[in-house]
Amino acid sequence: MLTCAIIDDDEINRLTLEHYVELTPNLKLMASLADGIAGLTFFREGNKVDILFLDIEMPHLSGLELLRVLTNPPEVIITTARQDFAVDAFELRVTDYLVKPFDFARFTQAVQRVQSRRPAAAAPAAPSPADAPVNADLFVKVNSRMVRINFDEVLYVEALSDYVNIVTPKHKYIVYTTLKALENRLSLFPNFVRVHRSYLLNTQHIESIEDNTANLQGGHFVPIGKSYQDGFYKSLQRI
Repeated sequence: MLTCAIIDDDEINRLTLEHYVELTPNLKLMASLADGIAGLTFFREGNKVDILFLDIEMPHLSGLELLRVLTNPPEVIITTARQDFAVDAFELRVTDYLVKPFDFARFTQAVQRVQSRRPAAAAPAAPSPADAPVNADLFVKVNSRMVRINFDEVLYVEALSDYVNIVTPKHKYIVYTTLKALENRLSLFPNFVRVHRSYLLNTQHIESIEDNTANLQGGHFVPIGKSYQDGFYKSLQRI
């Protein structure tokens, strides 16, 4: 059983989330609060929960401001109507980012992501099948737009100074971030492996390896750095 709290200034959204929690057998609602100040008081009084469903745009104290002042926040699932806060939210290490309106299936995926990060992840799962895959979509900022990318489709990521180049079979996305920061965001996806100081590789798309170079679908090639070779080849033995 996971305990949870909801903080959202929109009553309809709170009621929707309360209904979704009620439909999920392994969730127990501990508090449903209408603003960030009430949320801050809740946690400063010593209350603890496993999951916090948190809106961003609220009067007096926004969801992101609340996260910045909490010393030991729970797993946080952002629930917002805005896509453009995603980068700031993930820098605060939130677990998932749901853009309203979202359905019960997407809500369940977010809860399962929390379970996958916990030692008790093998406990009874939410209503969807226990072996359902973690949602592979993440938002990244490309120029002035927030773009949803399915990272199952990404072939590799290449570091370019202060930028990274995210390469899929059909597109290349230039994103203003570091390779290390993106590697941290992709920690939930075991198929992504650091193979070079300048490359992250999706092992699902390897067709062959020759002369310490991974040959990928579509004629792409990624070098495997000398200092990464032992760990990389050991990981291939488990595929």
